[in-house]
Amino acid sequence: MPDPTNPLIVQSDFSLYLEVFNPKFETVRNGITKFAELDKSPEYVHTYKISALSIWNAASSGIDIEDIVSFLDQWSKIDVPKNVITEMRTIYKRFGIVEILKCDNDQNRLILHIREKNLETEVLSNPKLKKFLLDKISDGYYHIDLLSRGTLKVAFFGYNIPVNDIAGYSPSEPMTINLRQTSSKGVPFALRDYQNWAVDAFYQSGSDMGGHGTIVLPCGAGKTIVAIGIMAKVQRYTLILATSVAAVHQWIREILDKTDVSPDMIGEYTGDKKEIKPITVSTYQMLIYRKNKESDFPHFGVFQARKWGLIVYDEVHLLPAPIFKITTEIQSTRRLGLTATLVREDHHEKDVFCLIGPKKYDTPWKVLEKQGWISEAKCYEIKIPMDENDLMDYLTSDQKSKFNIAAKNPLKINALKDIMLRHPNAMVLVIGQFIDQLEEVSKVLNAPLIIGKTPNAQREELYKKFRNGEIRALVVSKVANFSIDLPDASVLIQLSGTYGSRQEEAQRLGRILRPKENNVSYFYTITTKDSLEETYSHNRQRFLTEQGYGYEIESWEKEELL
Repeated sequence: MPDPTNPLIVQSDFSLYLEVFNPKFETVRNGITKFAELDKSPEYVHTYKISALSIWNAASSGIDIEDIVSFLDQWSKIDVPKNVITEMRTIYKRFGIVEILKCDNDQNRLILHIREKNLETEVLSNPKLKKFLLDKISDGYYHIDLLSRGTLKVAFFGYNIPVNDIAGYSPSEPMTINLRQTSSKGVPFALRDYQNWAVDAFYQSGSDMGGHGTIVLPCGAGKTIVAIGIMAKVQRYTLILATSVAAVHQWIREILDKTDVSPDMIGEYTGDKKEIKPITVSTYQMLIYRKNKESDFPHFGVFQARKWGLIVYDEVHLLPAPIFKITTEIQSTRRLGLTATLVREDHHEKDVFCLIGPKKYDTPWKVLEKQGWISEAKCYEIKIPMDENDLMDYLTSDQKSKFNIAAKNPLKINALKDIMLRHPNAMVLVIGQFIDQLEEVSKVLNAPLIIGKTPNAQREELYKKFRNGEIRALVVSKVANFSIDLPDASVLIQLSGTYGSRQEEAQRLGRILRPKENNVSYFYTITTKDSLEETYSHNRQRFLTEQGYGYEIESWEKEELL
């Protein structure tokens, strides 16, 4: 019989409602994350969703469907709808019907095994799927090309057919790397519990069931540390792809600080250096560079330069299309994706799951905040009026121009100065989309400016001075959206952004979430009220509000700003 004191309600639409303040909350939450995806996590009730993908993720991790059914029965306060149980079992059965196996007598081929005759008939009758089958070995067994491993998985997924890839990984060059117990800076070092869980969820004791997947953790929670922990498990040559040269240098610093590898084992492959070492760190931009659309990608060869045992994709949700393409060709390598959110406005999340691997670990942002692992964030939306001089232009413009006019509202500088006065001793980041707007703000605040054309050496020097407290405010463009470690930044003021990008909003908040002395940070967004920018702003905020963050709204009149 269901227990009314339980914290869980299962709905017939496959949504799960979990009461946060129930004493059984943490136990149930830890179980749910193995087979359902977090949808929203506001203060009182977290919402999860069971989907085909979440069930297949669970299956790929070795979780039995009957254990999922028993879990729901055990913790639900009312009867679990029968349609949910029936459909979950049906979805689960599809996983493993099609699998990719190793071909022992031909290293250029793999074997596709289709266990059910009806599904085999379905595949053979679909030209878009049949084209992957080279020749028939026997009933249900077909040779496939080694280099088709990734594109096949994407194609089959498009027809609701999950492919269980258990062909394993090509032999790769070994490397010795161990975690320090004390960092090179003399600080005690050990992985936190949730970081160890993430490492284990990915690695799965070195079996072919593990070794490819995505870790989802909020900014500031130590995704880099998780990757370093996985590197220490794999003990193989590793290629790391980051979003910028500054991020490359940050990865190198962290590896040297947290492991026993020597500097000569780590190579930087950027515009400044072209080093291929046992651990090589490069950028997405470097690998997708080419002179024109007709040219080849001259640096793609870095993928084949070594027999990599592991490739790490930092900020995996940003993977450019050419990297997706090359990733289809390196399915014989362990692949780790790191991200704070898999939200993509182009809806290519499935490509991450097919080509990098299923989500292996995820945890709500607010849970880590409650445990003190990331900073508490107070979010504000400051609404200001349209500048009277711009009103007529705004009313008579097209959509793009309307957004630009509202986003570049000159009254924002008045609001910005007022916010700065609220936090006289704080370390402040001011971020925006428009360079001319940022140049003006830099002059008004007498603060350094970092934009795309700022030389890497100058960027790093300014970041270093900010970390050391030599400068207390930085004005930055979207180049600072990702992978920049500025742990003492406690205030971020957002002047403008990339339309309604939820992912960008989450990443920008992440710049100030690293733990700090009082563990409280402030995130301000300044928007022009009653404008198109306000509409976009609400969409930007959607992901964070679903994670449990609330925006306090302040509305100011022009006279209050002057």
